[in-house]
Amino acid sequence: MSSITTDQGILHYEVYGRGQPIILLHGWLGSWGLWQKTMAELGQHYRTYALDFWGFGESGRKKQSFAVDDFVEMVDQFMEHLGIVQAPVIGHSMGGTVSLSLAIKYPNRVQKVTTIGSPIDGESLALLLKLAGQRWIASIVYHSMWALRLGIRIYSPFVTKEPRWPEMMDRDLSRTTLESFLISIATLRKTNLQPYLSQIKIPAMGMYGKKDVIVNPNQWQPMQAHIPNVRIERFEDAGHFIMLDQPEKFITTLKDFLEEETA
Repeated sequence: MSSITTDQGILHYEVYGRGQPIILLHGWLGSWGLWQKTMAELGQHYRTYALDFWGFGESGRKKQSFAVDDFVEMVDQFMEHLGIVQAPVIGHSMGGTVSLSLAIKYPNRVQKVTTIGSPIDGESLALLLKLAGQRWIASIVYHSMWALRLGIRIYSPFVTKEPRWPEMMDRDLSRTTLESFLISIATLRKTNLQPYLSQIKIPAMGMYGKKDVIVNPNQWQPMQAHIPNVRIERFEDAGHFIMLDQPEKFITTLKDFLEEETA
């Protein structure tokens, strides 16, 4: 367990492996734990860093530091602190939106960027997630966490094949505050990166599961239309959590993209 101290609070991260650095970013209500199997695979060839966003996992929980833009600054601070000049950045869901935003705002930081089931336009989120960005609804849900946990268990078969996913979510939910729950999803819904995608000149890859019920699975289309150097991979038998539903194909595809020579 490792951490650095920032003005916005403690930033927790895990690191594994040696070699070129790679940064992994989790999605809404998640934590670095989502990446454990990915780190075990990539760590054989790369030095992998999996971060917890402020207000999630083991990272700090100071108020007003939970917007998508705050997480972009968090990754920049992390890289500056550890002396990582440039690295591939891989993000799942909200983490992918942050990854693309980082590539747009700090183009020299990102060598390659990969999104996994990520919303390019926040309006592509499922209705229940968009409603969670309303303070009164978020407050009700947060203070009735037992109902949310029950809903996750019931809805789980429609989200992922991974039977342990409800347990993973249960662990991460216990570490989430009302403010981080609300602000992160509210700002994600308001985010629309489509007008800025053409600014991304580095190699990019969008990975989308055709059975995704969390984010519209056609969000690969704006990436293909606007990013000059983009690769799109669609997974027939996966939903929102591609790394859990089709782990072997996911790792093979990701390694192939990372190993491709940059023009």
